[in-house]
Amino acid sequence: MADGYARLSGRPQCVIVHVDVGTQGLGAAVHNASCGRAPVLIFAGLSPYTCDGEYRGSRTEYIHWIQDVPDQKQIVSQYCRYSGEIKGGRNVKQMVGRALQFATSAPAGPSYLVGPREVMEEDIEPYELQQAHWAPLGNAALPEDAVQKIAEALVGAKEPLLITGYCGRIQEAVGHLVTLAETVKGLRILDTGGSDMCFPQDHRASLGLRYGIHDHISTADVIIVADCDVPWIPTQCKPATGTRIFHIDSDPLKQQMPVFYIPAEARYKVTTSTAFRQLHTYISSSPTLSQTCSEPTYQSRWGALKREHAERVSIIRSLAQPSQDGTTFNASYLISRLKHYIPADTVFAIEAVTLTGFVADQLLPSIPGTWFNCGGGGLGWSGGAALGLKLAAGEKRFVCQIVGDGTFLFSVPGSVYWISQRYNLPVLTIVLNNQGWNAPKRSLLLVHPEGEASKASNEDLNISFAPSPDYAGLAKCAAGGNLWAGSAGTVDELEHKMQEAVESVKGGVGAVLDAHLDGPQGKYGGGKSVTIG
Repeated sequence: MADGYARLSGRPQCVIVHVDVGTQGLGAAVHNASCGRAPVLIFAGLSPYTCDGEYRGSRTEYIHWIQDVPDQKQIVSQYCRYSGEIKGGRNVKQMVGRALQFATSAPAGPSYLVGPREVMEEDIEPYELQQAHWAPLGNAALPEDAVQKIAEALVGAKEPLLITGYCGRIQEAVGHLVTLAETVKGLRILDTGGSDMCFPQDHRASLGLRYGIHDHISTADVIIVADCDVPWIPTQCKPATGTRIFHIDSDPLKQQMPVFYIPAEARYKVTTSTAFRQLHTYISSSPTLSQTCSEPTYQSRWGALKREHAERVSIIRSLAQPSQDGTTFNASYLISRLKHYIPADTVFAIEAVTLTGFVADQLLPSIPGTWFNCGGGGLGWSGGAALGLKLAAGEKRFVCQIVGDGTFLFSVPGSVYWISQRYNLPVLTIVLNNQGWNAPKRSLLLVHPEGEASKASNEDLNISFAPSPDYAGLAKCAAGGNLWAGSAGTVDELEHKMQEAVESVKGGVGAVLDAHLDGPQGKYGGGKSVTIG
């Protein structure tokens, strides 16, 4: 929840956990907050360090020996922007302020503080700090010579491309990137699915969302990589030899990745919203560059982008069709119908894994601050994140979680829907039930497309969920019955169940729709928990 709230609001959140075991319980959540740039302060106690009552707070329970570990910070420190120990009460505010500075400075992420019980019990005189002295680092700009170099390269390129993944976290960056694309007509924008809506996908310059693979990566002659962790996957797709590459990023060296490099001729540690503004302002104010951008060639490229985008959208729409007999549906049709019923400014928590590209294509997210993908690899993020997004978005804003079936189980639905009910945080959950965990098979096929495992069924690989659980029923039980729960395996069922689910959330009651992709075969068919909803 803290992660989701922080991403939408931009305000750091605090999580308090119990010593080493509570820290371990955070598990993949710390990884996701780190990769997803979520500013979160984590505080955990330490087992008391005295045994004989030397200080108030000395050990009083059996567990104080069992939970005493050599270095508790090391459990999560490699995922954190900062980790530290509060060793005395008189500078506790300074320690918290420093941890928050690291958590909120780009690239944002988790900070971790610990303190033993003796310190927490210490008596201190009240004191105050000036909070303005503990603000995050200010925005960083491109050097003047870099602005000129990149601007001239962009304008002079025949096929320029900008690849991003996180720049939309600062929502004003989206507008500046749109202005840049409309200034350098012919510039294409590829979103690599980091964690934010970085560029409106209904814009003609948008190539949509793809994970490191796109034809234009191989054909571009100038590429700007902006706030992006994985611009391309070299074994699958990479720029042509001689392509000019510029890397602008809040963390261009990817300091928490042991292996990372791209063949960039220049790298700049900057705030991308500032850099985009510098670039389009420089081009527009330069008589030479602005004149070049107004030449017929650029107008022709602008028209070509419109045609390309229209063709792409047409293909996307063609995928949103029921089966040939008109009875069952795929992910594309499901999401197209979801889009039909929900408000245009819906906030999404997306954890669709292998179906993420299909989801993005059908939704065509175009409003800053409405699309949040995990950004990390710890499955189960979206359940709590959706509740945090709802808390930050407010009572009137519609929030929708789109999650794979396996990932739904990883999200600990027993906790998610109990909290949703307890704190009145109604969200719509769409479970993409494809009867298994398909990501592992996709991974093995990329390495061994003709291997023995390629011939094995999902059952043989133990990644099948057939017969699948009653996902909606699990959620309804956790919510004490106060939840709309339903399943749909046919087009007719989907149409009226989707409408019911959306209306339920609008009315203040959460909803879970278990969507049986490609039919209900092998999937839970429903029961009282479903029909009651």
